[in-house]
Amino acid sequence: VQLQASGGGVVQAGGSLRLSCAASGLTFRHYTMGWFRQVPGKEREFVGAIISSGGRTYYADSVKGRFTISRDNAKDTLYLQMNSLKPEDTAVYYCAADLTGSVRTGTRDYKYWGQGTLVTVSS
Repeated sequence: VQLQASGGGVVQAGGSLRLSCAASGLTFRHYTMGWFRQVPGKEREFVGAIISSGGRTYYADSVKGRFTISRDNAKDTLYLQMNSLKPEDTAVYYCAADLTGSVRTGTRDYKYWGQGTLVTVSS
C-alpha cells in the first residue's frame, strides 16, 4: 500500500493550497480517508476526514469553513483544499486510510499513512 501526498509549499497568509494524496495497493473506494498534520515537537492532529463514498465529511474546529476534503474514487485520489491559510496552519500534512466505515479522528484508527507534505504559511 502506498499513499503519496503532494502539493505542499510556501504560501502567504490568506492564500490557498490544494493537497493531493494518490493511493495505490488498496481498494481506495472502500476506505474512509483522513488528513492529519504535525508540527515538530507536537502530536499529530486530526484535520478532517471523508467517508468511502464521499458523501460525508468531518473537520476539526480549527479548519472548519476554510478547508474542504474531497475524493475521486475513479482516480484513487484524495484532496484537501485549503483556503484562508494562517501561519498556524504550518505543518507537515499526512493522508491516512481507515477501513472502517465511520469517520474517526485518532491516529491509531488509521491503518495506512502517507509520507507527508510540508505546508508553510508565512505572515
